[in-house]
Amino acid sequence: MLQAGAISALGLGLGNLNSRLAFAQEQEANATQKRAKACIFLFMWGGPSQLETFDLKPDAPAEIRGEFNPISTKVPGIQICEHFSGLASLTDKFSIIRSLTHDDPAHLSSGHATLTGQLAPVLKSDDDPPSAKDSPHLGSLVSKFRTRSSGMPSFVAMPWKAFHPAAPGGEAPGQHGGWLGAAYDGMLLTGDLNDPTWHPQGLSLPSDISLGRLESRRELLKLLDAQRMKVHRSLETTSFGNHQSLALEMIGSGSVRSAFDLSCESEATRERYGRNIHGQCVLMARRLVEHGVPLVSVNWHNDGQNFWDTHGNNFHRLKNDLIPPADKALSALLSDLDERGMLDETIVAWVGEFGRKPQITANNAGREHWPFCYSGLLAGGGIRSGTVYGSSDKHAAYPTSNPVSPQDFATTIMHAMGLPTESTLLDQEDRPHRITSGRVLHELLA
Repeated sequence: MLQAGAISALGLGLGNLNSRLAFAQEQEANATQKRAKACIFLFMWGGPSQLETFDLKPDAPAEIRGEFNPISTKVPGIQICEHFSGLASLTDKFSIIRSLTHDDPAHLSSGHATLTGQLAPVLKSDDDPPSAKDSPHLGSLVSKFRTRSSGMPSFVAMPWKAFHPAAPGGEAPGQHGGWLGAAYDGMLLTGDLNDPTWHPQGLSLPSDISLGRLESRRELLKLLDAQRMKVHRSLETTSFGNHQSLALEMIGSGSVRSAFDLSCESEATRERYGRNIHGQCVLMARRLVEHGVPLVSVNWHNDGQNFWDTHGNNFHRLKNDLIPPADKALSALLSDLDERGMLDETIVAWVGEFGRKPQITANNAGREHWPFCYSGLLAGGGIRSGTVYGSSDKHAAYPTSNPVSPQDFATTIMHAMGLPTESTLLDQEDRPHRITSGRVLHELLA
């Protein structure tokens, strides 16, 4: 007990120590199995309709099947929506999951489950905003186990924190370090990355400060921080210091600033991803993983029209506003990663927090929330490609085989990245938490 107390007093914590030992043992045990170096998580905030994306039901009644038609793809027997024409030629590079399922119809709490792989502190609720009780974002967990590379952050999200104006709680929980603490919140890139004047906030210096002057200020801050820590040792101070240190390191590194500079890409490449905010965010995600960031989360941006939450005008919104930029960006990403030899070591996930109700709302051509059955995609990084996992009934209302929870989806990603999915970590009050609560979908692993 005294030895354990001494370890805890030194700030190591048995939970963290055991987790790192488990991580090392799992890495050693799986040394011959290739692990993904990075993950690009494309979060389609609002809930895309499975019936208009990857699980069309052309034989269903008109009030269910909708206006879109399925098309054949590169893989015989796999059909997807006609408006995903780019992805149709790339189905040999990803897997479709048609049996995602849970029972939470609320955006905020189901968003938490999607981004963390854990149930929200308050279930079936759009009233509860982020809190210290949230589980850590997948990027925060990766930050805990992966060492930062060359001054780069280990978790970046963009272009905002997912927020829904119709939800009383507003911002979705699960988008930060949660019970791991603010030190694992990750870096948030905000704004329109397609704007010619865009630049990442905090990575440029005022005109009157040179790098030399910045370094002298940094040394002074180190001295002041050392004195301050003697007087006031607190978690908040430590977290602030970690963020400050990372920010200064990034500002002072030309290679880091270059990683965030989209002007380094050719105009043809930028057009390939789509000259819109989503396309340029996805391109930035590719640049960041190329420069050593292990997890980048791209949240569907604030389009002013409730995102993929198509309660009304479902077919017009999908055909004209949502599917085209999503198809172009994801197609470009998969092809680009493959051409650069990066797809085998980079997981790409595409998913929303739930799907849409099979019955079309007659008076406004919309679809309501439906968590019981929906679709998602996984590609690269050891994921089996050119397959469909799971199936749904004749109306895409419920899974008929291989149901997959958001926890399973996240756990599979973490396993493919080599994280110790069975381990526990301590929160800020020294309570242990399992880092996953789902199962690994081994059938989806190559």
